[in-house]
Amino acid sequence: MKARDRFLKSVISTAKSETTQMPWCRGAIRAAHVVQRRTPQPSPAAPERLKRA
Repeated sequence: MKARDRFLKSVISTAKSETTQMPWCRGAIRAAHVVQRRTPQPSPAAPERLKRA
């Protein structure tokens, strides 16, 4: 077997066995992060000394 053929076989077998999850495939965890990011955050309350009567 030539070196190039051996290299191509190893690249193809590695690509087939790859298990990295893509961001759009993460399911419930990703959906929870998206919802959290889209909900409006409450503004912090002003300290007492800065409030006007």
